[in-house]
Amino acid sequence: MKNTLIIGASPNPARYAYLAAKMLTEKGHPIVNVGIKAGEVAGIPIEKPAEIHTDIDTITLYIGPHLQPDYFDYILKTKPKRVIFNPGTENDELEALLEENHIEAIEACTLVLLSTGQY
Repeated sequence: MKNTLIIGASPNPARYAYLAAKMLTEKGHPIVNVGIKAGEVAGIPIEKPAEIHTDIDTITLYIGPHLQPDYFDYILKTKPKRVIFNPGTENDELEALLEENHIEAIEACTLVLLSTGQY
């Protein structure tokens, strides 16, 4: 199982980040929800990007490129094995930064990866 940190977590059931949190937990992957909205998803509270989690395999992004620079240091300090750029979150600057730090950058959809067994 892959410990997954969701950046852009939302308690809104219409958001893809919400659906990803539900599907990740249903498939047995532990999650950390990080976002600006208060609440919880899949029984896990949404926290601010303050605590650095050092046991994260995957970060999955659900925030647009214009919001991502505020998270660059947080992502690098977390030291995940990979970062998934979901559709609409692609960012050449962050992808280059990840590669410089030996972190895999993947442009994919977390929901598709999970539903096809490729996660």
